Amino acid sequence: MDATYPESLRAEVERYLEAMRFSEEALTEGLEEAMRYSLLAGGKRIRPVLALATARAIGIEPSQVLPLAGAIELIHTYSLIHDDLPAMDDDDLRRGAPTCHVKFGEDVAILAGDGLYAEAFRHLLTYQRSAPERVLAAAAELAAATGVNGMVGGQYADVKARAPRGPSSLRRLHELKTGRLIGASVLCVLLLGGISDASATIPFRRFASELGVLFQIVDDILDVTGTDDALGKPQGSDERHGKRTYVSEFGIERARELAAESHRMARAALAEAAVQAPVHAGASAGSGAEAHSTLELEQIADFIYTRTS
Repeated sequence: MDATYPESLRAEVERYLEAMRFSEEALTEGLEEAMRYSLLAGGKRIRPVLALATARAIGIEPSQVLPLAGAIELIHTYSLIHDDLPAMDDDDLRRGAPTCHVKFGEDVAILAGDGLYAEAFRHLLTYQRSAPERVLAAAAELAAATGVNGMVGGQYADVKARAPRGPSSLRRLHELKTGRLIGASVLCVLLLGGISDASATIPFRRFASELGVLFQIVDDILDVTGTDDALGKPQGSDERHGKRTYVSEFGIERARELAAESHRMARAALAEAAVQAPVHAGASAGSGAEAHSTLELEQIADFIYTRTS
């Protein structure tokens, strides 16, 4: 499959992140340097691009959700900084460059992650334009997706090996650790658009859930089959730390089958979402079918399924 990625949306996100500043004090300039070092390290920006693509799918101009998209990427970057710390995955490379704690020291790296998480919510609540109750609903969803019942809780279950054996618990672990933030990249946009009716959101929720699982399965496969150069970090990190993965649990061939299954289910959910075509509250009548396209969401799903790094 020749997966085309929505590069125009990625470039829009990149420009937005480049313009973000955090420090208003001379005393904290070094902290901002560490924050921006990790934030601007590159990558496909899958989560914020997903937010912009979801906006397009419900008839919102993608640029209108850039504050939310930026906040999501700040949180993702914070999670990577903390993941790389010696107490966690103890990785020295991220995207081919020294990790934040290697470059600036563990103390600064911890604070850089803390700062990015706090600045994410300040940015979202300050700059995202929508009805106040919608912005608050999106902020609440983002906080839940990244807290104890989301990403952080999933990380805890992972590092402490709390998940019982078996496929359902492994899926649940990764739904929390990886899937909740990916899901929030879709659901927060729906909330900003005033779309909360269950029948309208169910296909998008199914899509987001399968996309999160797909991302993790492919990540586990690449940790075994990829190269250091392609991954931008040491290959085999999960095995070194004795982590449960889809490969360790099912073997490489079955993991590939599960990835294909998740990809099919994600695309099927998108097809259903396209038929229902929910439109954000306040959209003008006759705004045109072209404005409500799931094409870029399809491209993201295909890219995640076929990615090699």
